[in-house]
Amino acid sequence: MRTPEAVRLDDGHAAASGRAVRRECSGPMGLTSTTTVAVAVCCTMLGIALVVWQWPRLSGLGWRPVLGRVGLLCAVQLLLFSTVGLAANKSFLFYGSWADLFGRQDGVGVLGAESAVSPGVKVAGKQKVDVPGAGKPSIGGEVQKVSVQGERSRIVTPAYVYLPPEYFQKGYETKSFPVTVVLTGFPGTAENLIKGLHYPKTAWTLSKQHKTQPMILVMMRPTIAPPRNTQCIDIPGGPQTETFFADDLRKAISGTYRVGTKPRNWGFIGDSTGGYCALKIALHHPEAYAAGVGLSADYKPEVDLQSGDLFHGNRHEEKRSDLLWSLDHLPQGNSSFLVTTSKQGESNLKETQKFIAKVKKPAHVSSITLASGGHNFNTWLREIPPSLEWLSARLDAN
Repeated sequence: MRTPEAVRLDDGHAAASGRAVRRECSGPMGLTSTTTVAVAVCCTMLGIALVVWQWPRLSGLGWRPVLGRVGLLCAVQLLLFSTVGLAANKSFLFYGSWADLFGRQDGVGVLGAESAVSPGVKVAGKQKVDVPGAGKPSIGGEVQKVSVQGERSRIVTPAYVYLPPEYFQKGYETKSFPVTVVLTGFPGTAENLIKGLHYPKTAWTLSKQHKTQPMILVMMRPTIAPPRNTQCIDIPGGPQTETFFADDLRKAISGTYRVGTKPRNWGFIGDSTGGYCALKIALHHPEAYAAGVGLSADYKPEVDLQSGDLFHGNRHEEKRSDLLWSLDHLPQGNSSFLVTTSKQGESNLKETQKFIAKVKKPAHVSSITLASGGHNFNTWLREIPPSLEWLSARLDAN
């Protein structure tokens, strides 16, 4: 494994080069496991060998030989496309599990009836962090799988909460911790943040190296009504996603864990659609979040078949959802932003430069501009460590 070179941050531009390689952590035959891809490759090779072996026997002109040749070619093509698809999914984690691929996700977001929703956080399970000393939370920290229930939005959605080792150590019993909300892109799953982007492990490592303070991470997907891409917008007559992230999530987490409730106690980071959400919530709600990080972020929502009608004719909200428009036409609060892009490989370079130019005091902006890097996990793995350091420097525990 090559160690990524340092990524430099400035209040304008930065450059870096290097790569990070993701280590697979899924089950033996999980959708993203190395074993699954290896089996698919073996099946494809066997299929090709079968075609070579059987082709002379099917060289006749009758309907049976023709049908046999067509069947063998189709079978090999299917195996080949499946192998390529599995390999691509292993690299980029579009889907985290077989259930996710076939639309049978556990614990997807729902809108609860008012009387049925009890606002807060319910812990459904716990798991170790992939670090030394993982057997003890006071050494390795802990990841809790939870269900978050919003009071105003009435949204119920799953999440993962990383608690650093200090949360369980003596001497910290009465201390509060800063919180960073972490979002995937769309249609990613929250597991991607643990298995593919290694947020808990990275946070643990940086804290051990005294590069960051201990932080709580709340890891989620940006949509709370899958398969719809809600993009952190309060949809008229639909999911109130902005309200959930700006208000409900903070209340639920602060009512369950030892965290502060002031803006300087809260940060937001995400990639792609999740990056748009992080910037949007930090921009529109400086009373809630002090800092937002957009990794390869979009700067306005995509309205398509996956999103449906997000605005229902509300022109002001449609304009407000365009972050570049908001910077020009709405007051800017005391928020800090970090945006990332690449000179080659990213499609958001020009929009990122416009975003940087439009941020005015009292707001602040920093950036990471890689020499090259695509819209993928390898790029974000290079950007996450300096982004967490940047967030840590702008958040307080109390």
